[in-house]
Amino acid sequence: MTTCLMLLPPRRARMRPHFYRVEIVGNLFGEFSVIREWGRVGGQARERVDLFEGLLEASHAADRLRRARLRRGYTRAGPRDGAGEARSG
Repeated sequence: MTTCLMLLPPRRARMRPHFYRVEIVGNLFGEFSVIREWGRVGGQARERVDLFEGLLEASHAADRLRRARLRRGYTRAGPRDGAGEARSG
């Protein structure tokens, strides 16, 4: 499960948009990881991985991270097609 969020600057600002990605993945040992990646679009991204013993615990942690970013002004990024262009509709 992956969620991508975007923070778009005001129209007149000269800063680049920011992104924040949260993903839950399982490993071979029965643990689950919450992987988060963030940074400016087109720039160097940072990443952090947190391990959890169960899916429910990992899911709650990912939801807390998503809600925190949404409160800070991030919005959900739309799905992408194979060409990399955002779909309309």
